Amino acid sequence: MSRDEPLTRPSQPTSPSLDPEEVAKFSRLAAEWWDPHGKFSVLHAFNPVRLAYIRDHATARFARDPNLPKPLKELRLLDIGCGGGLLAEPMARLGADVVAIDPSNTNIATATVHAEEAGLAIDYRAATAEQVAAAGELFDIILNMEVIEHVIDPAAFVAVCADMLKPGGLMFIATLNRTLKSFAFAIIGAEYVMGWLPRGTHHWEKFITPEELDRFLGAAGLRRCDIAGVVYNPLTGAWARSRDADVNYMVVADKPA
Repeated sequence: MSRDEPLTRPSQPTSPSLDPEEVAKFSRLAAEWWDPHGKFSVLHAFNPVRLAYIRDHATARFARDPNLPKPLKELRLLDIGCGGGLLAEPMARLGADVVAIDPSNTNIATATVHAEEAGLAIDYRAATAEQVAAAGELFDIILNMEVIEHVIDPAAFVAVCADMLKPGGLMFIATLNRTLKSFAFAIIGAEYVMGWLPRGTHHWEKFITPEELDRFLGAAGLRRCDIAGVVYNPLTGAWARSRDADVNYMVVADKPA
């Protein structure tokens, strides 16, 4: 789909977390998901850090050898807001039984075609977290990566996701901290100076502090196990984990067994 084609809007009913404007925005960009030099190039560069964080914590929690070809075999994983499948595909390659959802039909179409071409079996669905939760489905691992800052009610969204997590399971959340530093780097720098993201991708007032996220997790019956900042090194052009969570950060939380 080119940016000039009509937008296909999701057919799902309105959900408490769904922001139609956010869905429409990413639908317009669906065809560019797998272009490493396109509008999602920053996610391609960011992906190795996200993948390593998920793999390391998941294999430690479920007593798996991270050096095995498929260390996540027989673990059921839900990727919420999967976009074009940048995380769903590597999770499937690690052996996980992946369900990947996105409210945008165009994103799901892009992801489905790409997975089929790669020979990967991924259960892609044009759906919301609320719809999957209503069906009573449960997962060992839930991914909420760069999603929560785009929903209407983050606390309600976390609660819905927590309901789908099995006891002893893990939920991963990656988001942006609401600081002056994040406004300078993630909005002015990334969108207006560097052009890494289309202008308007993020809204600073919707960024979430770690303290706020901890409250959401606690209210949903989850506990934070770890937090890691993610920073960009302009000299190497690479992203890396850091103790600095002032801009980008990742959290892993569990549901007590």
